[in-house]
Amino acid sequence: MKITNVYKEHYRWPKEKPIQNGKHIFTHNELNLAVIETDEGITGYGTSYSVDYVDYLKPFLIGEDPLNVERLFEKMYVPKFLGRKSISTRSISALDIALWDIRSKVSGIPLYKLLGGYRDSVPCYIAGGYYAEGKGIPELQAEMEEYLSWGIKNVKIKVGVLSLEEDAKRVKAVREVIGDNVRLMVDANCAYRAYEALEFSRMIEEYHPYWFEEPVMQEDYEGMKYFAEHSRIPLATGENEYTIYGFRDLIDQAHPQILNPDACSLGGITQYLKIAGYAEAHNIAMSPHGQQQVHVHLDCAVPGVIMAEFYPPQYDAKIYESFVHPLHFDPETGTVSPGEAPGAGLDINREVLAPYRVG
Repeated sequence: MKITNVYKEHYRWPKEKPIQNGKHIFTHNELNLAVIETDEGITGYGTSYSVDYVDYLKPFLIGEDPLNVERLFEKMYVPKFLGRKSISTRSISALDIALWDIRSKVSGIPLYKLLGGYRDSVPCYIAGGYYAEGKGIPELQAEMEEYLSWGIKNVKIKVGVLSLEEDAKRVKAVREVIGDNVRLMVDANCAYRAYEALEFSRMIEEYHPYWFEEPVMQEDYEGMKYFAEHSRIPLATGENEYTIYGFRDLIDQAHPQILNPDACSLGGITQYLKIAGYAEAHNIAMSPHGQQQVHVHLDCAVPGVIMAEFYPPQYDAKIYESFVHPLHFDPETGTVSPGEAPGAGLDINREVLAPYRVG
């Protein structure tokens, strides 16, 4: 089998209402694809937050056997010219995922089974609780109640925009409405300095957050270590880290209790598997971040994953309509499964997405 063509596709559509986390405002949903075609008619799809370097990387892949993922990663990842912690690694991630999609389709089994098949479903949580215009505590509580009505057993909310006191009130309000048996996580998206994050953690620890995600800047390993050593709330981080080398340094220097690796950024599935092994060797739990179609496969593939980040159809119906093989959510158990179709779950419904293609 040989690679005959490599190209990218970009889709974008507006959110019903802009949302805000600790540092950023989001107005649109996006789907960026790297597509790899072969001489045997099997097409691989990968995704990332940027595919800007796909055209540059195309000559490295044409004529190669797509099953040789380690060889092709080494051809693409050349830090003297591109890679490391950069937007180019995101393009490499998308292409690597597309290669694994081909591998899975050739094998005739779903990606999660190809990668290890540790289980066929995984507990999940909704990452909600964003800030939005006109959204106060009553609206935040109503949002959480709606999630519970869908069968969600775990929720995460954003912090970091308001004062520490105001955000603490939001955390308290959510705990009051979800009760004591639903896990609650908080995510600052790197909004605080370490001393601020620690102060805030002490203000909210009575509401028993399951983890505090990205309390400080992603490069502030010392700040993370300080937080991890002094807070009673477990530190979760890693969605903005890259490659096994970055995660080696993150684990060794910052001492997180939970990792949130994102295969769409960190270098793809080839790197993700190495990171999962390093985390397991250190007995560190994982809850991967990002594109759920592919990450639920990764969540189910290896041990050590405690929860999947997930948005059910009620949250954004178009996400489900966009894919040929959408994920399956079980409201009775609060778990999500990737299904049994061969591949990484990224084959798209072109009729649905056609009006939103922008590149």
